[in-house]
Amino acid sequence: MSDLTDALAEAFGEETDADTAATAAENIAEFAEQYDEELTGEAVIDRYAEAPHADFRRAFNWLVGDLAAANEDCTDSREFRIEGPGPFAADPTITG
Repeated sequence: MSDLTDALAEAFGEETDADTAATAAENIAEFAEQYDEELTGEAVIDRYAEAPHADFRRAFNWLVGDLAAANEDCTDSREFRIEGPGPFAADPTITG
């Protein structure tokens, strides 16, 4: 685990169960690796605090969308959500 993952897993662990917190932290670390290498745990936690939802999953998914919206290179944030892209998402392996 990276420092970012560790810090976020600990912070998210205060809001949800350990498995969900670890998944959320790993998803943010993956987002940071792909789109924003300068993203810090503090910045993520601050943005999470602004989420308009009380439920962790909804707040986290909002956070992912907010991070993606602030990054012009990320056009689809669904892969970073807790549940992933969801059952109705297009298959990314199909090109056309």
